[in-house]
Amino acid sequence: MTPSDAPHLDFRSDTRTLPDTPMRAAMAAARVGDDVYGDDPTVALLEERAAALLGTEAALLTPTGTMANLLAPLAAAGPPGAPAPRVITGAGSHMAFLEADGLRRFGGIDLVPVAQRPDGLPDPDALSALLAAGTGAPTVVCVENTAMMRCGNALDAEAVRAVAEPARRHGAHLHLDGARLANAAVALETPLAELARPADSVTFSLSKGLGAPAGALLCGTRAYVARARELRGWLGGSLHQAGVLAAPALLALDRLPDLAADHATAAALAGRLAALPGVQVMRPPRPTNMVMARLAGLSPPACAERLAGHGVRVLPLPNGHVRFVTHRAHDMIAVREAARALAAVAATVPRARQAAGDDPAGAPAPPWRRKHDDEAAGART
Repeated sequence: MTPSDAPHLDFRSDTRTLPDTPMRAAMAAARVGDDVYGDDPTVALLEERAAALLGTEAALLTPTGTMANLLAPLAAAGPPGAPAPRVITGAGSHMAFLEADGLRRFGGIDLVPVAQRPDGLPDPDALSALLAAGTGAPTVVCVENTAMMRCGNALDAEAVRAVAEPARRHGAHLHLDGARLANAAVALETPLAELARPADSVTFSLSKGLGAPAGALLCGTRAYVARARELRGWLGGSLHQAGVLAAPALLALDRLPDLAADHATAAALAGRLAALPGVQVMRPPRPTNMVMARLAGLSPPACAERLAGHGVRVLPLPNGHVRFVTHRAHDMIAVREAARALAAVAATVPRARQAAGDDPAGAPAPPWRRKHDDEAAGART
């Protein structure tokens, strides 16, 4: 294994976790049926337990969080034949940043980005103005928790209620993109159900810090989930013997407390990186398992490339930072090696460039984003 392939030095995402021995054993021993027909017992148990955890009437297993976030506004719009909804969400949210083209192309959805506060919450005044300028189409307001582009900041239930109130006043459906809601619950020492309560529907990922190999849940009322289940079939997201994926996901639900260790690792990493000359670290109000660092004088793609040369993998972002996400494969040895690698990279940047800094807004998009944009542009022409 080369250094750049070392799992403990891959900080690109908490999706980089691998199913461990108990999860693999659970997959091998899983009782399965056929979830297309609704008779896979392990899937049924997962959906029942998830709904209880999130305080909703029902839950639906989907292959990915992206599919759950596509189903969410479509199911909120009503039965088949209902007008396509508009989705209002933070301009830096995952739905606006990476899922917008899929929402538009496959759902006919009008996605409207709105300004966000520093904590990641959609700005209530800007949101109210958009809601007041109704279009006649069903409206879905989306809040992301944790707020990825705000360094994984955790939003409490009161903050989400500040968005839910104007949304409901204008007859809008509030969807909570809780891909890392488990991290928020652990960071805030708050039950998942309390964080989910202000929303009409919730996406909950199983394959990030919780470590399941795949899957996300879409949660809401029984009628809402029934519509989403039908739509999932239309989109090709219904799986047959899905119990082999539900079994490790059930173990993942038991591991919520383990996320506290990931948060502690991220805090240790943030402290070490902030002590390095020329490095600026984003400090969210309620941190979780993300660290975003900016090296003055070096664009995020260039910083990520140089770190990879030292065996450390990170994700470059267009906000001028590179992103480290900690998960169960990381320990203090990984923290020290990551800090040592960034120190080595910083030492290669001339002091004059560090003093001058760079323009994060003008930094080139990272390769994964350029590929996404190129594919989207090609599809539109």
